[in-house]
Amino acid sequence: MLDLTQDVGALTAAIVDVESVSGAEKALADLVEQALRALPHLTVDRSGDTVVARTFLGYGERVLIAGHLDTVPVADNLPSRVEGDLLYGCGTTDMKAGVAVALKLAATVAAPNRDVTYVFYDCEEVEAERNGLNRVARDHADWLAADFAVLMEPTDGVIEGGCQGTLRADVTVTGKRAHSARSWFGVNAIHGIEPVLARLNAYEARLPVVDGLQYHEGLNAVGIRGGVAGNVIPDECVVSVNYRFAPDLSIEQAQDHVREVFDGFQVAFTDTAPGARPGLTHPVAAAFTTAVGGTPRAKLGWTDVARFSALGIPAVNYGPGDPNLAHQQGEFVSLSKIAESERAMLDWLRT
Repeated sequence: MLDLTQDVGALTAAIVDVESVSGAEKALADLVEQALRALPHLTVDRSGDTVVARTFLGYGERVLIAGHLDTVPVADNLPSRVEGDLLYGCGTTDMKAGVAVALKLAATVAAPNRDVTYVFYDCEEVEAERNGLNRVARDHADWLAADFAVLMEPTDGVIEGGCQGTLRADVTVTGKRAHSARSWFGVNAIHGIEPVLARLNAYEARLPVVDGLQYHEGLNAVGIRGGVAGNVIPDECVVSVNYRFAPDLSIEQAQDHVREVFDGFQVAFTDTAPGARPGLTHPVAAAFTTAVGGTPRAKLGWTDVARFSALGIPAVNYGPGDPNLAHQQGEFVSLSKIAESERAMLDWLRT
C-alpha cells in the first residue's frame, strides 16, 4: 500500500518503483485507488486504470488536478536511486513526481478552499485512442467537470500556459519512372523535392503572443520516403512535415497555412491535434499564478491541456522536473523541486 503520510520525495520514489509502462498501469492504479479510498473526505471512481477522486464540499467552484500514471518503457533505470538532491529512475520527471504531489494534496488537504477533483490516468505516452482522459471524457464526462485544471506535467516549477497544436502532413512530388541507365526518359521525383525543401529552409516561423504569452511556431521536415529499386528512376517522393502552431489558430486554419506554404504540391494531412489557449485570465488561474509565483511562459509542446480546453476547461501545465530530461535513460528529478511544488499547491488550496 502507498503511504501517503510519508515525505513527498519518498512517496515519489515509492511510485517510481512500481513499474507502469503504458498499458501496464494496473498495479500502480490499484495502489492509488486503495490509498485514496482510505480517505473519508474523497469520493473515488475508476474507469479502467484511471482513478478519479473528488471532494463534495458544496463550493461553487471546482478545480481539477491531473497526472498520468504511465511511463515510457523501462531502460535499465529501475529501481530508483537517490544521489544528493536528485532522484533517478524511469518516470521520475515524466511524471511520477507530479503524481506524488497530487496524491499528497489529496491526502493532506481535507478541507480545501474550493472543491477539487484529482485524476490519475493511464496511457498518456501512447496513441490518443488509448488515453485514459479520452475514455473518461467519453464515458463519464461529469467526472471531469471543473472550472480550471492543472496538469502536473514537468515544467521545472514554472507555469506553462496552454499548449501548441500539432499536425503532420505528407507533401508528395510526382515524376515518371524510367530505367536508371536511361534516366533521361524519366522524371526523378526525389530530385523534384528540392523546391519543397527550399520552402522549408526559407520558412519564417511566427512568434505570436496569445493571452500575454509568446509562442514559437515551427514547420519542419520530419521524414522523406522515396525510391523504387536501385535501377529505377522514382516516380514519387513524399516529404513528411510537422507543423507546431500557436493556439490562436484552429486546426482548419493551420491546415490552410500548410496548403499555402506548399501551393502547387499534393498535401495530405495524416494527424492533427488542436492547441489550447493559456486560460490565465480566468480568476481561478490568476489565484493559482499568485500562489505559485514566477512568470508564466508558453507551453511549446502539445499536452493533455488541449483535452481540457476541448471540454471548455481552461488549463495550465505545472509540475516538478525538467521536461528536457523526460524519456531519457538517466531521467531524474530534484527532490527540492518536488517539495517546492507541493508547498506552492498547498498554498493555493489553503489560502
